[in-house]
Parts: sequence; C-alpha cells; structure tokens
Amino acid sequence: MNLLFIGDIVGEPGRRAVSSLLPKLRASLNVDVVIANGENSAGGSGITPQTAADIYSAGVDIITCGDHLWDQKEVIQLLDGETRFVRPVNYPPGTPGQGSTVFTREGHPAVGVINVQGRTFMQPPLENPFLAVQREVSRLRQITPIIFVDIHAEATSEKIAMGRLLDGRVSAVVGTHTHVQTADEQIFPEGTAYLTDAGFTGPHDSVLGREIDPVIKRFLTSTPQRFGVATGRVLLQGALIEIDENSGRAKSIRRISEPFVR
Repeated sequence: MNLLFIGDIVGEPGRRAVSSLLPKLRASLNVDVVIANGENSAGGSGITPQTAADIYSAGVDIITCGDHLWDQKEVIQLLDGETRFVRPVNYPPGTPGQGSTVFTREGHPAVGVINVQGRTFMQPPLENPFLAVQREVSRLRQITPIIFVDIHAEATSEKIAMGRLLDGRVSAVVGTHTHVQTADEQIFPEGTAYLTDAGFTGPHDSVLGREIDPVIKRFLTSTPQRFGVATGRVLLQGALIEIDENSGRAKSIRRISEPFVR
C-alpha cells in the first residue's frame, strides 16, 4: 500500500495546488490512500465545510487538523457530521468530533488515522498526548495493523519521542505544524516510518505561508498586523510511505515537494 500524506494546506493557493497536482501524483506514484492536514485551508487559519469539500473533491480521503481547529465557527459542522474529518485525539471527553477514524478502500485493508496535538509551546493545552495516543492505538490495532499518526506539535523532541514510543505499533508517525519540511525521514527499528515535519502546501515565498512584510513589521515593532496569505512559489509538500499490508510495517518513506505552476 502506498499512502500519501500532504502537509498543512494553507489558504486558496494550497487548495489549488492540491486540486491541480494530486490527481497526477495519485497516478504517477500509484497512491492508494491520501491523508492531508487541512487546519489552515480557510484563509490561512482554520477550516470550513467548503474548504474541506474542495480538498475532498481533489482526491483527499481523510483530513486531519490541529491547534487552529476552532478558528472558523463553521467547523462544528465537520465535527458533528463528517466521518472523514479528524481533530486531535487528546481533547477532553465530550468534545465534538473524533480523534481517529478508519478508512477502507475496496481491495485494500483498513487504515487507521490518528491526529494528536503536542503540548510543548502549544495552545490550547490539551491532555497528555502520549497517554491519549496509546489508548487509541490499542483500540485501532483490534481493527487493523495499518495506522497513520499525524502529530501536530511545535517541539521536535516531542515529535521524535512520540515516534519512538509508537515504533512497531503504528505504520507511520509524521509531524505537522511548523510548516518547515525536515530532512530526517527514516524507518525506525521496529518498522515505523517517521518524519519530524511534512512541510506545508502553499506559497513558499513567504513566512510560513503568510505575507512577508507584515510578519517582519510585527517582529520589528511588536504591534498587531494582519497576516495575509502569500501567493508566490507554491509547493505541495508531504511524504509518500510504502506499507506492508499484512504486517503494517513501513517499507519506505520519502519526502514530496512538488511545484505548482498556475
């Protein structure tokens, strides 16, 4: 099984890149399942039913989220009724939505997908991600050995620790949130693919997808600024993971960084 994970989709440029490039990537890379982080898809902050619909129609199977979950009030519609949408699993009991889901495509075994949010330098502070994710992994392994984890976190150490904790128990642990694609893709000793950050899908002539000048002005003056979504040099970034369908062990992982030309 080939699983493609797409890093944080930022605004309209990111959505257009996915819509244009994903069909070609699915064909050329023989992709079976596509997961994408969509927490910045609505104007660069949050997600709405409409931006989610754009992402699904482009060929994404499951959307994960993160700390910008609540930035758009319309997200409650996704939390209440969209089985293909996953928010961090370590929200308290009673929070709308789901922290994991199981996706099945005809001819392939089920794929468990978990979204978990780190606590170091992150807001809002959620429950212990290491405890929450272990409970969910134990539950999903009763259904399938193929499990993908999106850890949405700031601290590299927290992401690596999560990957090491889950080595041999999930197929892959890939980080999101920092929007900077790292070069540490690897297969851990017990068969779990790992990448600290998948990068982001959107405009890279920017500061993490936002217009450059307002961000610099904020740092220079410490005054509030409007951080609009940038437009230049759009890339689709993520990771392609090959997984053994019987054991759930990862066979390979490689970074993806595809330019989108309007």
